Amino acid sequence: MARASSPRFLGAAVAVALVVLAAAPPALAGDPDYLQDLCVADLNSVKVNGFPCKANATADDFFSGVLAKPGATNASSVGSVVTGANVEKVPGLNTLGVSLARIDYAPGGLNPPHTHPRATELVFVLYGTLDVGFLTTANKLVAKTIAQGDVFAFPRGLVHFQRNAGDEPAAVISAFNSQLPGTQSIAMTLFGASPEVPDEVLAKAFQIGAEEVDKIKAKFAPKKS
Repeated sequence: MARASSPRFLGAAVAVALVVLAAAPPALAGDPDYLQDLCVADLNSVKVNGFPCKANATADDFFSGVLAKPGATNASSVGSVVTGANVEKVPGLNTLGVSLARIDYAPGGLNPPHTHPRATELVFVLYGTLDVGFLTTANKLVAKTIAQGDVFAFPRGLVHFQRNAGDEPAAVISAFNSQLPGTQSIAMTLFGASPEVPDEVLAKAFQIGAEEVDKIKAKFAPKKS
């Protein structure tokens, strides 16, 4: 069973993440710079490359306790759960160019290879030991084992992963320089797309037969209710 981190340590993790992001020059931000003090997202309005501002802002628009508790890793097929604190959960983040997430890992759990098209990611380990890495466009693997208190950065748009290398639960806080970084899982994108990516494309790309493609697709098919 995952153990919750202490409020003091969790607070330190968030503080470190936000200080690092705040220090980045505006020109390097993942989102456009803002033109007013605040613009709390009206999540019920039509979204056009962002969210419009709602008329009245309250303190609750800038607050969330969503990262305080570990995610239920036992309900995940890969042994990890990502809990986001982006503009969709914290409307006050609209136009501010930052967001956070918490990732919990069961022993041996994996956050599968994926990319964030709109943000660089910085993880701070709350507890546990993780094997992490990213791949450059020259197919070079940059990898390291990290533990409690360590940080590791994943450059924007590059494929990366994290795996719990220990026998105990692990967790990190992730910081992003985007209010909505987006996540594209490589396996799910290719084998779980709707409409489906043609078998011929996947078979040739991965140098496998059509039968193997169908078997993999079956694992990523949407669950029937």
